[in-house]
Amino acid sequence: MQFKHPEILYFLFLLAIPILVHLFQLRRFQKQYFTNVRFLKELSMQTRKSSVIKKWLLLAVRLLLLACLVVAFAQPFFKAKDNANTGNQMVILLDNSFSMQAKGSRGELLKRAVQDLLENTPEGQQFSLVTNTNAYWDTDIKSIQKDLQNITYTDVPFRPDFLLTKAQAKNPNTGKDVVLITDAVNLDSKDISKFGGGTPVYAITSGAENNRNISIDSVYISQTMDNFYEVKVDMRAYGEFEDDVPIALYNGKNLTAKTLIKFDAEKKSSTFTIPKKDFHGYVSITDGSLDYDNTYYFSISKPLKSNVVAIGEAAKNAFLSRIYTPDDFNFTDTPLATLDYNSLEKQDAIILNELTEIPQSLITTLKDFYAKGGNIVIIPSAQGSLQNLNALLATFGNTVYKPFTTGERLITKISFNHPLYQTVFEKKTENFQYPKTNAGFTLTGNALPVLSYSDGTPFLASLTNRLGNVYVFAAPINKANSNFQNSPLIVPTYYNMALSSGKTGISAIKIGQNQSLLLDAVLSKDEVLAVKNDKSDFIPMQQVLNNKVKLSFGDYPEVAGNYGIFKGSDNLKNISFNHARTESNLNLQNTAVLSNFTKADSVATVYNDIKSGRTASEMWKWFIIGTLIFLLLELFIQKFVK
Repeated sequence: MQFKHPEILYFLFLLAIPILVHLFQLRRFQKQYFTNVRFLKELSMQTRKSSVIKKWLLLAVRLLLLACLVVAFAQPFFKAKDNANTGNQMVILLDNSFSMQAKGSRGELLKRAVQDLLENTPEGQQFSLVTNTNAYWDTDIKSIQKDLQNITYTDVPFRPDFLLTKAQAKNPNTGKDVVLITDAVNLDSKDISKFGGGTPVYAITSGAENNRNISIDSVYISQTMDNFYEVKVDMRAYGEFEDDVPIALYNGKNLTAKTLIKFDAEKKSSTFTIPKKDFHGYVSITDGSLDYDNTYYFSISKPLKSNVVAIGEAAKNAFLSRIYTPDDFNFTDTPLATLDYNSLEKQDAIILNELTEIPQSLITTLKDFYAKGGNIVIIPSAQGSLQNLNALLATFGNTVYKPFTTGERLITKISFNHPLYQTVFEKKTENFQYPKTNAGFTLTGNALPVLSYSDGTPFLASLTNRLGNVYVFAAPINKANSNFQNSPLIVPTYYNMALSSGKTGISAIKIGQNQSLLLDAVLSKDEVLAVKNDKSDFIPMQQVLNNKVKLSFGDYPEVAGNYGIFKGSDNLKNISFNHARTESNLNLQNTAVLSNFTKADSVATVYNDIKSGRTASEMWKWFIIGTLIFLLLELFIQKFVK
C-alpha cells in the first residue's frame, strides 16, 4: 500500500490523547458511609467491573476511529499492476485494404470498424491512427471524424510492421499501446515480427460471413479477325457458386453484351466478340461479395500499322514480306550497305537478318532504339563473327553466343506463358511437328527462353526493359539450315515480335506495379501530358525521347477506371487502370499469427482493459467508511453497554 500524502500519517501521534484521557482520569471519588454495607459492597464490585470493560471498548473504538480518519486523509492506494505503461501513447493500426470490403455480421468490415472507433473512443483521448495509406498523428476522435467516415479502400496490403515503424519514427522515445484492427487476410508472421519488447498489443479481428468471391483477373484479345476482336475474360472463383453468375460488357456506359457463367471449376473464361474499332469500357460481374475485383477496365485503340524494317539480303528477307502484309504493317527491307540510319528511329521493330558483320554505328543506334521502346530481332549468320555478335548482345543484357557447331537439333519446347504466345494457343499442346536446325550457336545467360531445343538450351530467347524487347535466335533460319520457316509457329512468332504495345492490343495497366507506356507525341519545352477522366486527373512522370514520350505511372491513379492521356485538350490515347487482385481470396484469413496478442472484440474493450490495468486502487473511501462504522460502534457502546 502506498500513500498520496504520507506526511499526514504524522497525525497518528494524536492517538496518544485518548490513551491519556482513558488511563489518567482526573476525577476524585469521595467515601460515603452506610450502616449496613454488605449488600452495597457487592453491587459496587459488579458496577466497577462492567465500567472497566466499557472504558476499554471505548478506548479501542476511538483509537480505530481516529486512525481510520488520519489514514483516509493520507489517501492510501495500491499501485496499478500495469503502472510501467501508464505514459504510453495509443497507436491504432487500421486495415483499409480491399478485403475489408467483405460483409460481416454488422455490415462491411471497414465501415463497422470506423463506427466502433467513433462510438467507443473517449472524446478527450489522444491517439495516432495509421492506415495502409494515411496517418493522423496525436489527434482525437472529433478532429478526424470526417476523415474516418470518408476513408477509402486501397490495394496497398496491410503491413503492421511497416506501420509500427512509422509510428515509432514519429515519437521514438514514447512507449506505445498498439491496437490492430484487421481481418488478417494475407497476414503473415513476418508482418508482425517487430512487435514485442513489452509493447502492449491488442488485436480486434473480424471476418466475412461469406468467404465466397469471384475475381476478374484479366482481359485480352484472344483472336483478331478482319472486322472483329474476340475478347476473352479470365475469372477465378473462391468458394462454390451453385447459381449462374451474370457477366456484362460495357463500352463506356452502354451495355454491349451480357451472359451467364456457371462456375463448375475454379477458373472460368468468357468470350465476347466486338467490332474492330475503338473500345473504352469495362467488363463486370455480380457476386455479392467484394466489389473491387468485380470490374475490369480496358481500352482498345483502333490498330495502327507498325513500322518494320528488315536489314539483310533481299532473298533471305523474302519470307518476311509474306508475314508483314500491308494491311497491318509498313514493311521495308534493305541491305546493310544502303541502310538509312535516320529512318530507324521511326520504326517499331528492326530485324537483323543474318548479317555477317554488324558495324559499331549500328550497334550504338540499336542500343538507343531499344531504350526508347523499340523491338529488335536478331537472326545470326553462320559466317558472322562470334566476337561481333556478342558485342551486340552485351548492349542489351547478360546473354552470350557460344561457338557455332553443326548437328541437327529439334525445337521441342514452347513457353506458352511467354507474352509472345499468350494469345496464340487455346491450350497447351505437346503433339506438334518439331522444327529443327542443322547448325547453330548455343545461347547462354539471363535471356528468357521462348522456344527451346530438346537439350533445354534456347532456340529463341527474349530480353526486355519493360518498353522494348530484344528477340535472339540461336541459329540461322534460312531454308538451307532450318525448316522453321515452314513451321506453324513462324507466323505468330514474327507477327507478335513486330507489334508495338502502344499501337495495338488492350491497354489495361495494373496500379502500383510501376508500368510504363511509350506514346508517339511531340512536346514543346513546357508542355506535359495529363491523365484524366471526369472524376480525377494526375500528371505521370514523363521523359521525352525525340518524337516519343515515356510515361511512368507508379502508384497512380488511386482509383481504377477508364482514363485518357491528354495533351492540352486533345485526347492522344485512351488508357485503363485496374487494381492488382491481391485481396480477392478471403479464405487466406490468418488470425493465428495474432494469437500472442490480447484479443478484443471492440475498441471499448481495449480502453476498459487499459483503464483497469493502469488505474490505482483508491482505499481512502474504505477508511472513511471504517471511521463511520467505529463512530456508530461508539454510540452503541455508550448506549447499550452498562
